[in-house]
Amino acid sequence: MPELPEVETTLRGIAPHISGKTIVRTTVRQAKLRHPVPPDLDDTLNGETVLRCTRRAKYLLVHLPQGILLIHLGMSGSLRLFTSGNAPDAGKHDHVEIEFSDGTLLRYHDPRRFGIVSWYPGPEETHPLLQNLAPEPLGNGFTADYLHNALKKRRSPIKSVLMDNKTVVGVGNIYANESLFAAGIAPNRPAMQISRKEAAALVHHIRETLRRAIEKGGSTLRDFVDSEGKSGYFQQEYKVYGRQGQPCLQCGGGIEKTVIGQRGTFYCPNCQH
Repeated sequence: MPELPEVETTLRGIAPHISGKTIVRTTVRQAKLRHPVPPDLDDTLNGETVLRCTRRAKYLLVHLPQGILLIHLGMSGSLRLFTSGNAPDAGKHDHVEIEFSDGTLLRYHDPRRFGIVSWYPGPEETHPLLQNLAPEPLGNGFTADYLHNALKKRRSPIKSVLMDNKTVVGVGNIYANESLFAAGIAPNRPAMQISRKEAAALVHHIRETLRRAIEKGGSTLRDFVDSEGKSGYFQQEYKVYGRQGQPCLQCGGGIEKTVIGQRGTFYCPNCQH
């Protein structure tokens, strides 16, 4: 599943190419995504000019004068950019296409159809999917004090709590594994046992892990590619994720795997306590 770095990579790839441009046509080839694509999306978007593009958690937001086009990549979604003169024929997994007045084409590609392409005629702050989200891990609200307070009464494993959008948004499975290893914290420890000092270390390492992943263009998971069709390369820097049975790069011991919250969890029992 594309996680925050993959979504941020996508945002940075498409924003310069569609911001300030006017939509002239929207084609919906498959409306049956996780949420049905509005049947009148073409009429709604036609003539609208993109004001800006932003990200909130794993949602991409295309801001228009009359509202927001919200896009979620789901399990296997991606956005591809083309120009009308060099665009290949749309394939069976190219579900939504938006054309701009200069010939730029933005295609939503999603083999598993778990994504979202929806219209909301209001501000971001009141969107039902966005209004109750926790702070961004790269934002100013995600501090050691905030995280320590958020963990105080949580008995669940710290890894599960970090992946909860009510604690912090966008820290998915890969990056929770890697951040906990970097902070030296066992993924199955009850969140309420995390000290203020450990919370500070987690904030630091979550930020650094996500920033490095964004610099590398994210990870290649299933068929994730960025707006130019390129894969991410952060997987080449994994310290624990997917390395079960391999030697720990820090102590030489073996990386182990368990399951927490139905998700594969990788850790070093020597380095994480």
